[in-house]
Amino acid sequence: MVKAVFAGSFDPPTYGHLDVIKRASSLFDEIDVVISVNPEKNYMFSQEERLSMLTSLVKEFKNVSVHAYTGLIVNYAKEVNARVLIRGVRSANDFPYEFDLALMNQNLNPEIETVFLQSKEEYTIVKSSSIKQLAMFGGDISRMVPKIVEDALKAKFK
Repeated sequence: MVKAVFAGSFDPPTYGHLDVIKRASSLFDEIDVVISVNPEKNYMFSQEERLSMLTSLVKEFKNVSVHAYTGLIVNYAKEVNARVLIRGVRSANDFPYEFDLALMNQNLNPEIETVFLQSKEEYTIVKSSSIKQLAMFGGDISRMVPKIVEDALKAKFK
């Protein structure tokens, strides 16, 4: 059995995130979606809100679980006996950052592999920061995020 970890801030969860989760769930026996918690970063949604949204959004996938973690994701992967880190790549612009991160993680724990899943074309422009800005000005985000996320963003900006 191969267990994989898909980590991110998920602030907010997007259709792009869900697409990566769906595709990864068919490639690996178990997927652990991990909400990375960085105490230095300001999030729009609390850890609990993100955990609740993601748990609801992935409930259809029987081999997917959601957790939160503060610390290095390679340490988390080792703790839960995961052998793979999944990274979503929207465009060629994302790749240098993701490649450097994969090299760093490989140096920290050479037993854990990184697998890149490229975004489907319709999700290449779906970026959490852009979605939040669009929502702040009342723009239509319905094609970028699920309804529960759209409603949560609207509530934040009321």
